[in-house]
Amino acid sequence: MKKLISICYKNQDLDLFSENKSEKAIYLEYLGDKNGDNIPNIEEIDIKNLKGDGDFRSPECIELLKQSDIIVTNPPFSLFREYVEQLMKYKKKFIIIGHQNAISFKDFFEYVMLDKVWLGYGFKGGAAHFINPNYDDYATAGDHKEGMIRVSGVVWFTNLNIKKRHEDLILYKKYDKNIYKKYDNYDAINIDVTKEIPCDYKGVMGVPITFLNKFNPDQFEIMGLSQKVGYGLESKKKYDKYREYRDDGSETGSSGKKTNGNPVMKGKPDKGNYFFDGKKYVHSLYARIFIKNKTLWK
Repeated sequence: MKKLISICYKNQDLDLFSENKSEKAIYLEYLGDKNGDNIPNIEEIDIKNLKGDGDFRSPECIELLKQSDIIVTNPPFSLFREYVEQLMKYKKKFIIIGHQNAISFKDFFEYVMLDKVWLGYGFKGGAAHFINPNYDDYATAGDHKEGMIRVSGVVWFTNLNIKKRHEDLILYKKYDKNIYKKYDNYDAINIDVTKEIPCDYKGVMGVPITFLNKFNPDQFEIMGLSQKVGYGLESKKKYDKYREYRDDGSETGSSGKKTNGNPVMKGKPDKGNYFFDGKKYVHSLYARIFIKNKTLWK
């Protein structure tokens, strides 16, 4: 190990969860084991002051970034895209925490589609636990501890090669046109659950964003994203003349324009809102990633 650097924001104590109100940030620097126990002891860690508050965009933090080989952190979710842009700009290897919804951001999804970012190993139960006594915790997780809050849908993103991204997803379903329906606005069949991907379908399939947990670039090719912002695959229809209705048949007051670009199926859903233009019923789904099975084209 050459050097381990940890930046602590507005904190002058080695306790990383301290609530001290310092105007400056610090960073911890560990240069390797000195006493032979192979443990980073307090006496082996140097505490150094930053001039500013530790903002990752500041010149001094960028200088520390330039020195780094691998970044491991939990960036602020509100600045996630900006933080990833910085990592890409400086061509850094990283393992970072983010919300899975970031996958549907057009600029971030481009990195996913171009195989520059992928999902790392996940959290137990698809949720992460953070220490923060300032928030009420309404979670019922079995491994809950005092002062913890549970955040669902949190994942690790990385660009480090890992074993799981080269493990084939085992497919056992056969394609049946009566079961796998096509979208009304995309040339693709809909898949609601990753395990239901048919093993013998050569065309484009729309899968939930959670599919990326099982994505193997040797097995599948990512074709695009179905969203209003879209990327890589264009919607072939618009729904501006449709009106939105609730389960009970009452009108919401919204037009179908808001579903343009989303994955849309013909007919009414079993539950939830739908759209109607006086002749035809349709309903919108959550975002889908479009994929093809590469192994069927070899």
